[in-house]
Amino acid sequence: MDLEKLFVADLVYIRSSFPMGKRGLTLKDGVTTPNGDELRQDLAIWGPSVKPGDQARISTVTFKDNFIRFEVNGGPIKRAKWYNHISISGAGGTAQVPPSDSQSNPRGTFVDLVFDRYVPEMTPEQLRQLLWPVFDFKSKTAMEAYLETIPPKAAQAIKDHKVLVGMDREMVLAAKGRPEHKEREKEGEVEHEEWVYGTPPEDVEFVRLIGDEVVQIETMKVDGTKIVRVDREFDAKPKPTVVAASQTGQPGAPSLRRPGEVSPDAQAGPSTPGHMPTGEDMPPGDSGPNGTPGGMPTGPGGGPVGPSPTPYSASAGAAQPVGELARSVGGPRF
Repeated sequence: MDLEKLFVADLVYIRSSFPMGKRGLTLKDGVTTPNGDELRQDLAIWGPSVKPGDQARISTVTFKDNFIRFEVNGGPIKRAKWYNHISISGAGGTAQVPPSDSQSNPRGTFVDLVFDRYVPEMTPEQLRQLLWPVFDFKSKTAMEAYLETIPPKAAQAIKDHKVLVGMDREMVLAAKGRPEHKEREKEGEVEHEEWVYGTPPEDVEFVRLIGDEVVQIETMKVDGTKIVRVDREFDAKPKPTVVAASQTGQPGAPSLRRPGEVSPDAQAGPSTPGHMPTGEDMPPGDSGPNGTPGGMPTGPGGGPVGPSPTPYSASAGAAQPVGELARSVGGPRF
């Protein structure tokens, strides 16, 4: 009861994006779910309820068996008051008491603080520490709360009102504000936006965004000098770690050959470019309908039938008979 009295109606600054809808967020052992691509998909489908740096109010605190639910800005479900169900009848007909909240569409959200088996006893300060990944109880301004959620390099650039290649839209708006002018253009199949900051005779900066990422910054100085930056200066998303194939024990490239079979480049035989393999070049033991090695049908003169006796498939380095390719995948022999 003491915790509920302390946290209900408390103003906080948000440290993580919350999607609208009945799903909300789950916080356990300092990790929120959904996160990463799954969270971005929910935000794209349902829209954001609150974003990092926004000020919000804890409207309801509910204790369950092994978690505590904190509803923000009224929660995801609109709760009607008891007097909204009252109808007044008289000579002029029947009238219903209108709802006091003009925003009938709920835009709140919630987070569940989950424990292993039961909710333990804790002090208000301990509970604030557990909620630190999503709520900031100490920030004085929305900008301070937002800067604590991004990497230090981007935070310093925003403080200096500079834009770095690799920032997203939220970071650009925090650093420079809304642009004086926007242009939407298309180069080939790629569509981009140009955000223009500044007007002559001062420096003019053109910030190019593709999707949600800054890919180019062009600055026109007063003296006519043009500076173009395209190299990534800041990576908002961590790059996935790629392990070399030799470290994992897996082959570096896919192959249609069975284990133990020799590459066509390593097979014995003529390797002259343009060489057409004969029966001696074909793998032994494969006899065609006329008994020729390699299964190549012959005509009356003993030569191959047709203008193109041996079909080939393209491979890296040398031509490979289709019969060999089919045999490597267990298919019928030609």
